[in-house]
Amino acid sequence: MITNQVIQNTINEVAVISKMEFAVFDSFGMLIAQTTAGPSFDKAAILDFLQSSAMTSEIGNAMLFRVMDEEECAYVLAAEGGEDRFLVGKILSGELQNLIVAYKDRVDRNSFYQNLLLDNLLLVDIYNRAQKLRIEAVAQRAVLVIEVESNRDVHAMEMVKELFYTASGDFVTSVDEKYIIVIKALEQNESYETVHETAKMLVDMLNSEAMTNVRVAYGTIVNEIKGLSKSYKEAKMALDVAGIFYAEKTVIAYNTLGIGRLIYQLPVNLCQIFIREIFGEDIPEEIDEEMLNTVTKFFENSLNVSETSRQLFVHRNTLMYRLEKLQKATGLDVRTFDDALTFKIALMVVNYMRYIKENG
Repeated sequence: MITNQVIQNTINEVAVISKMEFAVFDSFGMLIAQTTAGPSFDKAAILDFLQSSAMTSEIGNAMLFRVMDEEECAYVLAAEGGEDRFLVGKILSGELQNLIVAYKDRVDRNSFYQNLLLDNLLLVDIYNRAQKLRIEAVAQRAVLVIEVESNRDVHAMEMVKELFYTASGDFVTSVDEKYIIVIKALEQNESYETVHETAKMLVDMLNSEAMTNVRVAYGTIVNEIKGLSKSYKEAKMALDVAGIFYAEKTVIAYNTLGIGRLIYQLPVNLCQIFIREIFGEDIPEEIDEEMLNTVTKFFENSLNVSETSRQLFVHRNTLMYRLEKLQKATGLDVRTFDDALTFKIALMVVNYMRYIKENG
Protein backbone atom coordinates (compact mmCIF):
# COMPACT_ATOMS: atom_id res chain seq x y z
CA MET A 1 0.00 0.00 0.00
CA ILE A 2 0.95 3.62 -0.39
CA THR A 3 2.43 5.20 2.72
CA ASN A 4 0.36 7.24 5.14
CA GLN A 5 2.62 10.22 4.49
CA VAL A 6 1.80 10.14 0.77
CA ILE A 7 -1.91 10.08 1.61
CA GLN A 8 -1.45 12.93 4.09
CA ASN A 9 0.37 15.05 1.51
CA THR A 10 -2.31 14.37 -1.10
CA ILE A 11 -5.27 15.39 1.05
CA ASN A 12 -3.38 18.45 2.32
CA GLU A 13 -2.82 19.67 -1.25
CA VAL A 14 -6.49 19.21 -2.19
CA ALA A 15 -7.58 20.87 1.06
CA VAL A 16 -5.56 24.01 0.24
CA ILE A 17 -7.21 24.28 -3.20
CA SER A 18 -10.79 23.32 -2.25
CA LYS A 19 -10.94 24.95 1.22
CA MET A 20 -12.44 21.70 2.48
CA GLU A 21 -11.43 19.24 5.19
CA PHE A 22 -10.63 15.54 4.72
CA ALA A 23 -9.85 12.39 6.67
CA VAL A 24 -8.79 8.94 5.51
CA PHE A 25 -9.46 5.66 7.35
CA ASP A 26 -8.04 2.21 6.62
CA SER A 27 -10.10 -0.93 6.01
CA PHE A 28 -10.20 -1.56 9.79
CA GLY A 29 -11.75 1.83 10.53
CA MET A 30 -8.54 3.37 11.91
CA LEU A 31 -7.73 7.03 11.15
CA ILE A 32 -4.47 7.24 9.14
CA ALA A 33 -4.50 10.81 7.74
CA GLN A 34 -6.41 14.00 8.46
CA THR A 35 -6.29 17.68 7.55
CA THR A 36 -6.08 20.34 10.26
CA ALA A 37 -9.81 20.44 11.09
CA GLY A 38 -10.73 17.25 9.32
CA PRO A 39 -13.99 15.35 9.98
CA SER A 40 -14.02 13.01 12.97
CA PHE A 41 -15.96 9.73 13.10
CA ASP A 42 -16.27 6.88 15.51
CA LYS A 43 -14.65 3.67 14.37
CA ALA A 44 -18.08 2.03 14.46
CA ALA A 45 -19.47 4.50 11.90
CA ILE A 46 -16.65 3.71 9.45
CA LEU A 47 -17.08 -0.06 9.95
CA ASP A 48 -20.83 0.26 9.35
CA PHE A 49 -20.11 2.00 6.05
CA LEU A 50 -17.55 -0.66 5.11
CA GLN A 51 -20.03 -3.45 5.81
CA SER A 52 -22.66 -1.83 3.62
CA SER A 53 -22.69 -2.14 -0.17
CA ALA A 54 -22.80 1.63 -0.73
CA MET A 55 -19.94 3.35 -2.57
CA THR A 56 -20.77 6.71 -0.92
CA SER A 57 -22.70 7.81 2.13
CA GLU A 58 -23.65 11.15 3.67
CA ILE A 59 -23.29 11.62 7.41
CA GLY A 60 -24.11 15.09 8.69
CA ASN A 61 -22.00 17.63 6.81
CA ALA A 62 -19.60 15.00 5.51
CA MET A 63 -19.50 12.50 2.67
CA LEU A 64 -17.87 9.08 2.85
CA PHE A 65 -16.27 7.48 -0.22
CA ARG A 66 -14.81 4.04 -0.81
CA VAL A 67 -11.27 4.00 -2.23
CA MET A 68 -10.94 0.72 -4.07
CA ASP A 69 -7.95 -1.53 -4.71
CA GLU A 70 -9.33 -3.71 -7.48
CA GLU A 71 -12.21 -5.61 -5.81
CA GLU A 72 -11.33 -4.65 -2.24
CA CYS A 73 -11.95 -1.44 -0.32
CA ALA A 74 -8.54 -0.17 0.74
CA TYR A 75 -9.52 3.16 2.37
CA VAL A 76 -12.48 5.29 3.32
CA LEU A 77 -12.27 8.99 2.47
CA ALA A 78 -14.33 11.53 4.43
CA ALA A 79 -14.91 14.97 2.85
CA GLU A 80 -16.49 17.77 4.88
CA GLY A 81 -17.63 21.32 4.14
CA GLY A 82 -18.83 23.13 1.04
CA GLU A 83 -21.52 22.36 -1.52
CA ASP A 84 -18.98 20.66 -3.76
CA ARG A 85 -17.94 18.06 -1.21
CA PHE A 86 -19.43 15.23 -3.33
CA LEU A 87 -17.62 16.33 -6.51
CA VAL A 88 -14.32 17.08 -4.78
CA GLY A 89 -14.58 13.88 -2.74
CA LYS A 90 -15.08 11.81 -5.90
CA ILE A 91 -12.08 13.45 -7.53
CA LEU A 92 -9.89 12.92 -4.46
CA SER A 93 -10.97 9.29 -4.00
CA GLY A 94 -10.17 8.71 -7.67
CA GLU A 95 -6.74 10.29 -7.17
CA LEU A 96 -6.06 7.98 -4.20
CA GLN A 97 -7.08 4.98 -6.31
CA ASN A 98 -4.67 6.09 -9.03
CA LEU A 99 -1.90 6.32 -6.43
CA ILE A 100 -2.62 2.73 -5.35
CA VAL A 101 -2.40 1.52 -8.96
CA ALA A 102 0.79 3.49 -9.59
CA TYR A 103 2.40 2.15 -6.41
CA LYS A 104 1.49 -1.44 -7.21
CA ASP A 105 2.79 -0.97 -10.74
CA ARG A 106 6.05 0.37 -9.34
CA VAL A 107 6.40 -2.53 -6.92
CA ASP A 108 5.60 -5.09 -9.62
CA ARG A 109 8.14 -3.51 -11.99
CA ASN A 110 10.76 -3.43 -9.26
CA SER A 111 10.24 -7.12 -8.50
CA PHE A 112 10.35 -7.94 -12.23
CA TYR A 113 13.62 -6.10 -12.84
CA GLN A 114 15.26 -7.55 -9.71
CA ASN A 115 14.40 -11.11 -10.72
CA LEU A 116 15.42 -10.41 -14.31
CA LEU A 117 18.86 -9.10 -13.31
CA LEU A 118 19.44 -12.07 -11.00
CA ASP A 119 18.41 -14.63 -13.65
CA ASN A 120 15.42 -15.81 -11.63
CA LEU A 121 13.00 -15.80 -14.60
CA LEU A 122 12.45 -18.23 -17.43
CA LEU A 123 12.72 -16.76 -20.92
CA VAL A 124 9.00 -17.12 -21.59
CA ASP A 125 8.18 -15.45 -18.25
CA ILE A 126 10.39 -12.47 -19.09
CA TYR A 127 8.39 -11.54 -22.17
CA ASN A 128 4.98 -12.37 -20.67
CA ARG A 129 5.58 -10.26 -17.56
CA ALA A 130 7.13 -7.44 -19.58
CA GLN A 131 3.99 -7.29 -21.71
CA LYS A 132 1.71 -7.20 -18.65
CA LEU A 133 3.79 -4.43 -17.09
CA ARG A 134 3.81 -2.46 -20.35
CA ILE A 135 7.61 -2.66 -20.63
CA GLU A 136 9.06 -2.68 -24.13
CA ALA A 137 10.76 -6.00 -24.83
CA VAL A 138 12.82 -4.73 -27.78
CA ALA A 139 14.69 -1.52 -26.99
CA GLN A 140 18.25 -0.31 -26.47
CA ARG A 141 19.29 -0.35 -22.83
CA ALA A 142 22.40 -0.50 -20.68
CA VAL A 143 22.84 -1.28 -16.99
CA LEU A 144 24.85 1.03 -14.74
CA VAL A 145 25.86 -0.15 -11.26
CA ILE A 146 26.68 2.48 -8.64
CA GLU A 147 28.86 1.35 -5.76
CA VAL A 148 28.14 3.64 -2.81
CA GLU A 149 30.58 4.24 0.02
CA SER A 150 27.98 3.63 2.71
CA ASN A 151 25.72 0.57 2.51
CA ARG A 152 22.95 2.54 4.20
CA ASP A 153 22.96 5.60 1.98
CA VAL A 154 19.21 5.96 1.38
CA HIS A 155 19.72 9.59 0.40
CA ALA A 156 21.86 8.55 -2.57
CA MET A 157 19.15 6.15 -3.79
CA GLU A 158 16.48 8.84 -3.63
CA MET A 159 18.67 11.31 -5.51
CA VAL A 160 19.29 8.79 -8.27
CA LYS A 161 15.57 7.98 -8.55
CA GLU A 162 14.79 11.66 -9.06
CA LEU A 163 17.06 11.73 -12.13
CA PHE A 164 15.47 8.88 -14.06
CA TYR A 165 11.86 8.59 -15.15
CA THR A 166 10.05 5.29 -15.56
CA ALA A 167 7.89 6.78 -18.32
CA SER A 168 10.99 7.17 -20.51
CA GLY A 169 11.97 3.53 -20.03
CA ASP A 170 14.56 4.15 -17.30
CA PHE A 171 14.34 2.34 -13.98
CA VAL A 172 16.25 2.47 -10.69
CA THR A 173 16.41 -0.49 -8.34
CA SER A 174 18.79 -2.48 -6.12
CA VAL A 175 19.38 -6.11 -5.22
CA ASP A 176 21.46 -5.47 -2.10
CA GLU A 177 22.47 -2.61 0.19
CA LYS A 178 25.81 -1.83 -1.46
CA TYR A 179 24.78 -1.13 -5.04
CA ILE A 180 22.27 1.10 -6.82
CA ILE A 181 21.28 -0.18 -10.26
CA VAL A 182 20.19 2.07 -13.10
CA ILE A 183 18.57 0.54 -16.18
CA LYS A 184 19.11 3.26 -18.78
CA ALA A 185 16.94 3.35 -21.90
CA LEU A 186 18.68 4.67 -25.01
CA GLU A 187 17.44 6.19 -28.25
CA GLN A 188 18.58 4.65 -31.54
CA ASN A 189 21.09 7.47 -32.13
CA GLU A 190 22.60 7.16 -28.63
CA SER A 191 25.70 5.10 -27.95
CA TYR A 192 28.30 4.29 -25.30
CA GLU A 193 29.21 7.96 -25.19
CA THR A 194 25.75 8.69 -23.77
CA VAL A 195 26.10 5.94 -21.18
CA HIS A 196 29.57 7.18 -20.21
CA GLU A 197 28.34 10.74 -19.79
CA THR A 198 25.48 9.47 -17.63
CA ALA A 199 27.96 7.58 -15.44
CA LYS A 200 30.18 10.67 -15.07
CA MET A 201 27.16 12.78 -14.15
CA LEU A 202 26.18 10.29 -11.44
CA VAL A 203 29.68 10.31 -9.96
CA ASP A 204 29.87 14.11 -9.94
CA MET A 205 26.40 14.55 -8.48
CA LEU A 206 26.70 11.97 -5.72
CA ASN A 207 30.20 13.10 -4.76
CA SER A 208 29.16 16.74 -4.47
CA GLU A 209 25.52 16.62 -3.33
CA ALA A 210 25.23 13.33 -1.45
CA MET A 211 28.74 13.78 -0.02
CA THR A 212 29.61 10.15 -0.68
CA ASN A 213 32.38 8.59 -2.73
CA VAL A 214 31.04 6.37 -5.48
CA ARG A 215 32.22 4.36 -8.45
CA VAL A 216 30.00 3.69 -11.45
CA ALA A 217 30.45 0.85 -13.92
CA TYR A 218 28.34 -0.05 -16.93
CA GLY A 219 27.91 -3.10 -19.12
CA THR A 220 27.38 -3.42 -22.86
CA ILE A 221 24.33 -2.03 -24.62
CA VAL A 222 21.68 -4.70 -25.26
CA ASN A 223 18.78 -4.60 -27.71
CA GLU A 224 16.36 -6.93 -25.94
CA ILE A 225 15.12 -7.02 -22.38
CA LYS A 226 16.48 -10.54 -21.83
CA GLY A 227 20.00 -9.12 -22.25
CA LEU A 228 19.77 -6.88 -19.17
CA SER A 229 21.05 -9.68 -16.92
CA LYS A 230 24.17 -9.93 -19.09
CA SER A 231 24.76 -6.16 -18.98
CA TYR A 232 24.30 -6.18 -15.19
CA LYS A 233 26.84 -8.98 -14.70
CA GLU A 234 29.30 -7.15 -16.93
CA ALA A 235 28.94 -3.96 -14.88
CA LYS A 236 29.49 -5.89 -11.63
CA MET A 237 32.57 -7.55 -13.12
CA ALA A 238 33.85 -4.16 -14.25
CA LEU A 239 33.68 -2.90 -10.66
CA ASP A 240 35.66 -5.93 -9.44
CA VAL A 241 38.28 -5.69 -12.19
CA ALA A 242 38.73 -1.95 -11.72
CA GLY A 243 39.06 -2.43 -7.96
CA ILE A 244 42.02 -4.73 -8.56
CA PHE A 245 43.79 -3.14 -11.52
CA TYR A 246 42.46 0.41 -11.98
CA ALA A 247 41.72 1.65 -8.47
CA GLU A 248 41.99 5.31 -9.50
CA LYS A 249 39.05 5.08 -11.90
CA THR A 250 35.59 6.21 -10.81
CA VAL A 251 33.83 5.48 -14.12
CA ILE A 252 34.45 2.04 -15.57
CA ALA A 253 33.20 0.58 -18.85
CA TYR A 254 33.15 -3.18 -19.25
CA ASN A 255 34.19 -2.95 -22.90
CA THR A 256 37.36 -0.96 -22.07
CA LEU A 257 38.81 -3.17 -19.30
CA GLY A 258 41.46 -4.56 -21.62
CA ILE A 259 44.01 -6.96 -20.20
CA GLY A 260 42.60 -6.60 -16.68
CA ARG A 261 39.46 -8.47 -17.72
CA LEU A 262 41.56 -11.20 -19.32
CA ILE A 263 43.60 -11.75 -16.16
CA TYR A 264 40.47 -11.67 -13.98
CA GLN A 265 39.04 -14.59 -15.96
CA LEU A 266 42.18 -16.72 -15.80
CA PRO A 267 42.19 -19.83 -13.57
CA VAL A 268 44.08 -19.26 -10.32
CA ASN A 269 46.46 -22.15 -10.93
CA LEU A 270 47.64 -20.63 -14.24
CA CYS A 271 48.27 -17.31 -12.50
CA GLN A 272 50.34 -19.06 -9.83
CA ILE A 273 52.44 -20.84 -12.46
CA PHE A 274 53.05 -17.58 -14.31
CA ILE A 275 54.11 -15.73 -11.14
CA ARG A 276 56.55 -18.50 -10.20
CA GLU A 277 58.06 -18.32 -13.69
CA ILE A 278 58.72 -14.59 -13.32
CA PHE A 279 59.48 -14.08 -9.62
CA GLY A 280 60.10 -17.55 -8.23
CA GLU A 281 58.37 -18.37 -4.95
CA ASP A 282 58.27 -14.75 -3.66
CA ILE A 283 58.31 -11.25 -5.08
CA PRO A 284 61.83 -9.90 -4.48
CA GLU A 285 62.08 -7.47 -1.56
CA GLU A 286 63.95 -5.01 -3.79
CA ILE A 287 60.68 -4.16 -5.56
CA ASP A 288 59.53 -1.65 -2.99
CA GLU A 289 56.95 1.12 -3.35
CA GLU A 290 59.50 3.57 -4.76
CA MET A 291 60.54 1.06 -7.39
CA LEU A 292 56.92 0.34 -8.35
CA ASN A 293 56.17 4.08 -8.68
CA THR A 294 59.23 4.46 -10.87
CA VAL A 295 58.25 1.61 -13.15
CA THR A 296 54.64 2.79 -13.34
CA LYS A 297 55.73 6.28 -14.42
CA PHE A 298 58.19 4.73 -16.89
CA PHE A 299 55.34 2.77 -18.50
CA GLU A 300 53.10 5.84 -18.57
CA ASN A 301 55.75 7.65 -20.58
CA SER A 302 56.12 4.82 -23.11
CA LEU A 303 59.57 3.76 -21.81
CA ASN A 304 60.96 7.25 -22.36
CA VAL A 305 63.86 7.67 -19.90
CA SER A 306 64.25 11.45 -20.25
CA GLU A 307 60.56 12.26 -19.76
CA THR A 308 60.24 9.84 -16.86
CA SER A 309 63.22 11.29 -14.99
CA ARG A 310 61.85 14.79 -15.54
CA GLN A 311 58.43 13.90 -14.11
CA LEU A 312 59.95 12.05 -11.17
CA PHE A 313 62.33 14.95 -10.48
CA VAL A 314 65.34 12.62 -10.46
CA HIS A 315 68.55 12.60 -12.47
CA ARG A 316 68.61 10.39 -15.55
CA ASN A 317 71.42 8.31 -13.99
CA THR A 318 69.31 7.76 -10.86
CA LEU A 319 66.49 6.43 -12.98
CA MET A 320 68.86 4.15 -14.88
CA TYR A 321 70.24 2.86 -11.56
CA ARG A 322 66.74 1.97 -10.36
CA LEU A 323 65.90 0.16 -13.60
CA GLU A 324 69.14 -1.81 -13.48
CA LYS A 325 68.45 -2.72 -9.85
CA LEU A 326 65.05 -4.04 -10.92
CA GLN A 327 66.70 -6.07 -13.69
CA LYS A 328 69.04 -7.73 -11.18
CA ALA A 329 66.11 -8.59 -8.91
CA THR A 330 63.81 -10.00 -11.58
CA GLY A 331 65.91 -10.73 -14.64
CA LEU A 332 63.69 -8.35 -16.65
CA ASP A 333 65.01 -5.27 -18.42
CA VAL A 334 61.94 -3.05 -18.59
CA ARG A 335 63.74 -0.72 -21.01
CA THR A 336 62.92 -3.28 -23.70
CA PHE A 337 59.36 -3.70 -24.90
CA ASP A 338 59.04 -7.47 -24.36
CA ASP A 339 60.37 -7.40 -20.80
CA ALA A 340 58.33 -4.29 -20.00
CA LEU A 341 55.16 -6.03 -21.19
CA THR A 342 56.00 -9.16 -19.19
CA PHE A 343 56.67 -7.15 -16.03
CA LYS A 344 53.48 -5.11 -16.47
CA ILE A 345 51.37 -8.24 -16.77
CA ALA A 346 53.21 -9.86 -13.87
CA LEU A 347 52.39 -6.95 -11.57
CA MET A 348 48.71 -7.13 -12.57
CA VAL A 349 48.64 -10.86 -11.90
CA VAL A 350 50.24 -10.27 -8.49
CA ASN A 351 47.51 -7.76 -7.64
CA TYR A 352 44.89 -10.25 -8.77
CA MET A 353 46.35 -13.03 -6.63
CA ARG A 354 46.39 -10.73 -3.61
CA TYR A 355 42.73 -9.91 -4.26
CA ILE A 356 41.87 -13.63 -4.43
CA LYS A 357 43.72 -14.28 -1.18
CA GLU A 358 42.07 -11.39 0.70
CA ASN A 359 38.56 -12.16 -0.57
CA GLY A 360 38.68 -15.89 -0.29
